[in-house]
Amino acid sequence: KVELVESGGGSVQAGGSLRISCTGSGFRFADRDMGWYRQSTGNECKLISAFSNGGAIYYEDSVKGRFTISRDNAKSTVYLQMNSLNAEDSGVYFCAANVWGNGYIACRSPAVWWGQGTQVTVFS
Repeated sequence: KVELVESGGGSVQAGGSLRISCTGSGFRFADRDMGWYRQSTGNECKLISAFSNGGAIYYEDSVKGRFTISRDNAKSTVYLQMNSLNAEDSGVYFCAANVWGNGYIACRSPAVWWGQGTQVTVFS
């Protein structure tokens, strides 16, 4: 059974930092493109960052220079370090697998594998 378990969300003051993590099981982690979505309006999820199984990295424009994605295949874990957070970064963040090419997608679409989501709240 495929499982993606996130941790590390929470509340932080604007300008602060958070790191969220996601550990996968039930599949060969190193073979999968991994990434993070943020739920936007309604049920739409926007890909914020991705790390392909070949080492390519993607960042959505609004987070470039502030967020850093990394992965540790030995630990089957992907991380998202978020710095200089602002209110627009608030939302539910979903870890996902098989993300490459799925920039905007319905949250929980069967096209990708999803974690349960973790809330990030940035307050001023």
